[in-house]
Amino acid sequence: MAGDHDLIINERVTISGGDLQEQFIRAGGPGGQNVNKVSTAVQLRFAAAQSAALYPDTLRRLLRLAGQRATKDGDVLIEASRFRSQERNREDARERLAALIREALKPPLPPRRKTRPTKGSVERRLKAKKGRSQIKNLRGRVDD
Repeated sequence: MAGDHDLIINERVTISGGDLQEQFIRAGGPGGQNVNKVSTAVQLRFAAAQSAALYPDTLRRLLRLAGQRATKDGDVLIEASRFRSQERNREDARERLAALIREALKPPLPPRRKTRPTKGSVERRLKAKKGRSQIKNLRGRVDD
């Protein structure tokens, strides 16, 4: 059962509202007097390192995916100022955080196995190279 402030990631993972902290700040850019008076931009801070909702390997992937948005303390900071209303920016920040966590929940791809080219493909490549070489050699000057 999710509370009002909980963030539902998928059917198995829900981020507690206590792990999320929102701060409303003034947004830059166009907007006239609205920009100077109203704090519409949102800074959403997720205390990922302290959250019990994520496994350690998922936490590592999340912090790596977050890049510059991750702090040294293990928090993920999302800023949203795309919209002019505070509520839409709040929804945007929460959805962006949820998308980032969903990406971190995906298991990593298996490591690439090294392969060698087949004997036939090597021979075909060398035959094609010799053919191109002969064509280019025939483009030279003709002696009279």
